[in-house]
Amino acid sequence: MTEWTFSKGHGTENDFVLLPDPMGDLELSPEQVAALCHRRTGIGADGVIRVVRTDASDDPAAVAARGEARWFMDYRNADGSLSEMCGNGIRVLGLYLATHADVDARNPLRIATRDGIKTLTFAADGITVDMGTPKLLGETKVTVPGHTWPAVHVDMGNPHAVAFVDDLADAGALTEAPTYDQSVYPEGVNVEFVVRRGEHHVAMRVHERGSGETRSCGTGACAVMVAAAAADEAPRGTSYTVDVPGGTLRIEWTEDDRVLMTGPAVLVAEGVVEL
Repeated sequence: MTEWTFSKGHGTENDFVLLPDPMGDLELSPEQVAALCHRRTGIGADGVIRVVRTDASDDPAAVAARGEARWFMDYRNADGSLSEMCGNGIRVLGLYLATHADVDARNPLRIATRDGIKTLTFAADGITVDMGTPKLLGETKVTVPGHTWPAVHVDMGNPHAVAFVDDLADAGALTEAPTYDQSVYPEGVNVEFVVRRGEHHVAMRVHERGSGETRSCGTGACAVMVAAAAADEAPRGTSYTVDVPGGTLRIEWTEDDRVLMTGPAVLVAEGVVEL
């Protein structure tokens, strides 16, 4: 076995194990990731972030970002599967780099992901991430035992199905993935259940592909905001408050068609783990 240092952090209680690997020496198997994320026998997390330099990774996304971003977010879901990126996770990664690497938090930080380069800005009220341009791709549907709802297909670099419901409890226990149209989502989907709390204010639950129900999902909150703003015909630049079980995120869909997400990030532990 190999001993490896780790940090653990969370963004609105969506938690992650970060493995610093600047020189790209670590080969992670899905089984190792799943073991790290196990909440009984591992460290416990919704996902694993390998922190690697773009010039030390052969991932095509990292290679493409060389010269534009120094760091690459190699994100894995709790079951070990690869994911394009994670909105809460990238804030935690940004905080880690600002406190553990040669990163000046007074300046915007560019991080490469499998969904392109994301730019982070640090402020007293949280970390803002430019999540890119959303895609509204029409209507689909999702089903849980006893309920079927229409859902909005939103692409935030990863796939989402956003269903507006009367009560978040109607989604049930979410111990199993909701049923969805596999022809629309051949690689799985993150499903968000949403209720309105007030003007430009919504609350959500989420079942994430590869992780199950989580306390928060950053890309999911962005997808929810986009679906709500489209339904409300809200003018661009309107800020929405999105409540998740683990806290609150602030989302804005800008005039130039970018989605900006602002929220907290916290590092809670460091240690050594055997891989």
